[in-house]
Amino acid sequence: MIRIAVAILCFTTTVRTKRQPNILLIIADDYGYNDIGYHGSEIKTPVLDRLAADGVKLENYYVQPICSPSRSQLMTGRYQIHTGIQHAIFWPLQPNGLPLQDPTLADKLREAGYSTHAVGKWHLGFFKEEYLPTHRGFDTFFGILNGKADHYQYNDTAMGINGLDLRDGIQRVNNEYRGQYSTNLYTKKAVEIVEKHDSEKPLFMYLSYQAVHLPLQVPDKYLKQYGHIKDMDRKIYAGMTSAMDEGIGDVVKSFQSKGLWQDTLVVFTTDNGGQVLYGGDNWPLRGWKGSLWEGGVKAVGFVHGQMIQKKGAISKELIHISDWFPTLIKLANGSLKRTNPLDGVDQWRTISYGEQSQRNTILHNIDPLFSHAGERKSDNQFDTRERAALRHNEWKIITGDPGNGSWIYTSIRGQNQNKLL
Repeated sequence: MIRIAVAILCFTTTVRTKRQPNILLIIADDYGYNDIGYHGSEIKTPVLDRLAADGVKLENYYVQPICSPSRSQLMTGRYQIHTGIQHAIFWPLQPNGLPLQDPTLADKLREAGYSTHAVGKWHLGFFKEEYLPTHRGFDTFFGILNGKADHYQYNDTAMGINGLDLRDGIQRVNNEYRGQYSTNLYTKKAVEIVEKHDSEKPLFMYLSYQAVHLPLQVPDKYLKQYGHIKDMDRKIYAGMTSAMDEGIGDVVKSFQSKGLWQDTLVVFTTDNGGQVLYGGDNWPLRGWKGSLWEGGVKAVGFVHGQMIQKKGAISKELIHISDWFPTLIKLANGSLKRTNPLDGVDQWRTISYGEQSQRNTILHNIDPLFSHAGERKSDNQFDTRERAALRHNEWKIITGDPGNGSWIYTSIRGQNQNKLL
């Protein structure tokens, strides 16, 4: 009888450990390295700090210097040089998008039995219906298709369009949501999805806030705690960050109330370095959004979940945004078959057990269309005038024009000190 009981217990334990985790993948927009509390920021992020402290902080983690390339690598596990997205973002009138021959993370998770939902910003092309999120693996989508929009009105005249950019699936949403702040609206929609979710299926939630991207807008209540910040851009940016932090807390509570939290893995990442011209802060890193210097590509990132074996850790192992594709698919018992050759690698044992990284090299980019800079050293070697950057172990090589390389401590702006240090 005792043997039977032990066998049942072992079987139950095995089933539980093999349960497909719910995945909450949160991506912040233009979020700076020095804009999260645990990096010593003046901005208060108690929810993010708590999740990171109980999980694994990724302190050698890299993304791309601008939005669409980062999101393309997240969704496909492939370098942007292999998808043709190494040059720029997707502009609203551009007849292009994430290549259809590359299955997305949502495609593979849905194939593995997941309910898949995207809320917030897409920015991976929308010139044809087949490029929309609900044709790229997501059961539902609510948010903007473009790179940015007014946080209350959901339009953006500055990017070549002048119309409402807010969708529910493939249908344009009319005026019923205008006036609601984007971070609060996306949080509300994410919570609704969790509340309606069939708990018998694993859940993949891609929560892609437009915060803290331009335009700098936030409800007044989030500014009160930042009266000490003199620079208005920085103050609004701080308020936007606090609104996002609060929203993530509400989403976490919805997972807890639904009984999903114990089996949920949270991944938090930014898409690129902060834009210091509009309130962001990457200190002590050099450079900012759009730059191949560390301030443009070294990112805030952490992982939280009960399935992590070594919680409360800081990982300094080399991890790249393209690694989420194979890592999450394998963790979800999914298949990597019928994918194009991947540049991302499975980093779960590195994250969960603290083992050595499965990579020692990151290709940040090669962009032959970018304006050449400098002199070519040899006709028989790589054209060193081309904009490119490669990381290998502790070394980094940069050629051509890497973008602005200033060291800027945004927190002192407006306080009679120099911006450039």
